[in-house]
Amino acid sequence: MKFLPVFLFSLLSIPGLSQNPVYIGTYTKTEGHVDGKAEGIYLMQQNAETGDLSEPVCVAEVINPSFVKASNDGKNLYAVSELGSGDGESGYIYSFSRKENNYLEEIGKISTESFAPCHIAFDKTGKYVFVSNYVGGVVMLYERDEHGKLQKKQKIELENPETSHPHSVSISADNQFAYINDLGNNKVWLYNFDAKAGKLTPRAKPYVELEEGAGPRHFSFSRDEKFAYTINELNSTISLFERDQEAGLTLIESYPSLPENFDEKNSTADIHLHPTGNFIYASNRGHNSIAAFRVDRETGKLAVIGHYSTQGEFPRNFAISPDGSFLYAANQNSDNISIFRINKMNGELIPHLESVEVKTPVCIEFSE
Repeated sequence: MKFLPVFLFSLLSIPGLSQNPVYIGTYTKTEGHVDGKAEGIYLMQQNAETGDLSEPVCVAEVINPSFVKASNDGKNLYAVSELGSGDGESGYIYSFSRKENNYLEEIGKISTESFAPCHIAFDKTGKYVFVSNYVGGVVMLYERDEHGKLQKKQKIELENPETSHPHSVSISADNQFAYINDLGNNKVWLYNFDAKAGKLTPRAKPYVELEEGAGPRHFSFSRDEKFAYTINELNSTISLFERDQEAGLTLIESYPSLPENFDEKNSTADIHLHPTGNFIYASNRGHNSIAAFRVDRETGKLAVIGHYSTQGEFPRNFAISPDGSFLYAANQNSDNISIFRINKMNGELIPHLESVEVKTPVCIEFSE
């Protein structure tokens, strides 16, 4: 793999140069599915005009910080420590205070009460934090205090804990409903969310089940939230749902995330709607690509735009820059982040630069 030399960190600190801080979650140790090589959480700077990324700087030494998330108010960063049963009593979520230079100061850590925590989400007020544990069927709800520290609020235990794999929580724009993607049970669980009490309660119809063998992993709403999409890890599809007025889901149809002529091993990872709402993107691990689709805003249906090589192996999480101009894909097994410029007229991806070297990257988080 050939890497493009990147700007030194100091160069992107020049006053007047438009830039965005970007935090990178990684794997730091060898697990059954990955050979972790990183030191912890990295900070980079994105040049918002050119798309360039600065040299990564480690700003927190955490074991397997495989998912990182900035708070809505920009004051804190949170990171899971994806530990298995052989690593300790549980996984953890770390709380950090962000300093003026975007470096991090640890202010606390708390158990996720199960293993392999893999996703962090906030409610719309930013007061509550949700963590999904891939192992054990456990989703945790925490409350943030004024400094950003977390305290336990509620523990959700899903059915069939031996096989349940909750991978993400998504909160509706009105802050009243939560959707839990459970890869192992092949269901999206539906909950009411009471933001005053900080509590989840199952809906009368508690779940929607996907086609056999799908494995829902991550979730994305359409811009108006009339529709929703899951990226399904096991059968490499994207499922389209219609949301009713009671926030329930009706499965409409599914779309392959792979081109027709590809029949080798693949698993999908991440899905994101473009800020315009006109396009949706998904990552393929195996085919090593980003699949791009055009969104019909009236029906929610998708039309293939193309499949774009990530110039690396096993793309996990990816992120779209806040202005919708660039897409960055974390290639877990080739230690690089690929950069694409997004054509905002048709959704096509244009490889913008050679890849940037980062050890075992798996999560990319923009923050103000």
